[in-house]
Amino acid sequence: MASKTKTVYVCSSCGYEAARLYGKCPGCGEWNCMEERAVFPEQKSSVISAAAAHPAAPVVSLNQISTEDEPRYSTGLSELDRVLGGGLVKGSVVLLGGDPGIGKSTLLLQICDVLGRQLKILYVSGEESRRQLKLRADRLGVTTENLFVLTETNVEAVAEQIRQHSPGMVIIDSIQTMSLQQLPSSAGSVPQVRECTNCLMRVAKAMDIPTFIVGHVNKDGAIAGPKVLEHIVDAVLYFEGDRQMSYRILRAVKNRFGSTNEIGVFEMRDKGLCEVENPSMMLLSGRPQNVSGNCVACVMEGTRPILSEVQGLATATGFGNPRRMTTGFDYNRMCLLLAVLEKRAGYFFSNMDTYINIVGGLRLDEPAADLAIAMALTSSLKDAPLSDDAVAFGEIGLSGEIRGVSHAEARVSEAARLGFTRCVLPLSNLKSMAEPQKYPIELIGVRTIREAFEALQK
Repeated sequence: MASKTKTVYVCSSCGYEAARLYGKCPGCGEWNCMEERAVFPEQKSSVISAAAAHPAAPVVSLNQISTEDEPRYSTGLSELDRVLGGGLVKGSVVLLGGDPGIGKSTLLLQICDVLGRQLKILYVSGEESRRQLKLRADRLGVTTENLFVLTETNVEAVAEQIRQHSPGMVIIDSIQTMSLQQLPSSAGSVPQVRECTNCLMRVAKAMDIPTFIVGHVNKDGAIAGPKVLEHIVDAVLYFEGDRQMSYRILRAVKNRFGSTNEIGVFEMRDKGLCEVENPSMMLLSGRPQNVSGNCVACVMEGTRPILSEVQGLATATGFGNPRRMTTGFDYNRMCLLLAVLEKRAGYFFSNMDTYINIVGGLRLDEPAADLAIAMALTSSLKDAPLSDDAVAFGEIGLSGEIRGVSHAEARVSEAARLGFTRCVLPLSNLKSMAEPQKYPIELIGVRTIREAFEALQK
């Protein structure tokens, strides 16, 4: 007698399973995300038995494990190598996420031309046909003979092809199109994405093959699928940027083989993605002169100091409640800075609509950007242009004080290299610098917001 089919409710965001329907997921707190799924015991047991058939890994002594650094493969793009921590590691599984059409497939196809000189590459496509891949490869100038294409959506068939051909690198484009036949749910669902990634991860680790997995994102900017997908892989990279703009930023949010603070900057052109070796120069190009509400901030992205243009606008509101809007900066942080500016510095924004824009698509998450944000808003409020050859950085406390930040010397050196003649920084950072007179730039240490505004004025 056939066993009775069981019905469960699965959260599409986090994969939480429940026996009854909830309006709000008990696991992640999302609303209206529980989907009804049918569970077949006989199919579920077959999956378990298939997983148990894999041979167990050998047990080794800790003293027998080598600690020498394994050689990394250079992808041919120094910006991508920087984000990966120095190159591609053998046996690593890298998840590359981003909006559709932002350049994920283009980037991976470009690196095949360089890696194909020393590795055999298997490109598994579940979205495009062989002819489409060939046309894109011709447009990008990819001519390597070690690139092999497989158009398949069955992850078991893909794993079998990997075992037979033993490639040096595998690219899965994309994980949302892969499916496991033993699971009754459709491709792209929470169980399918999770189990397909687990299957590919086991093959990559067993055969020591570096694997790139492409994952699309949802409207909230997270990987479309369960959050546990990010815990399975070794590195998670995100492509950021507007498709209407030519610049793209590659950021690592998880990396077991390197830092998660590094970013890579690319520019989308007709021949594909090109590296931007000097992001500061790119972000400051086209900066207006002698205009109020404009200030230059210096933030650290990993070990790299980057100068970015900050634009602020304060205008009289026509509504009962003033509007607040930010692009590239945290909204709640801006509201905190506005409260400090009113309470501690006497600059009133309670009847003003305020807007913040970070030029170039960069997102400033570091507290060192507080001073530049506050100066841009104050400059727009007073309609007083700031000095065009000045840069500012520092964290603002709730008492209105300017607090010190890390890597002050690197920030000052980058500002001097790009031709700025004045730098406003926290007084504590100026006192801690060993030889401030050696920098070809005027350093002005400030304690309060008012001192910083007076120092930045022309």
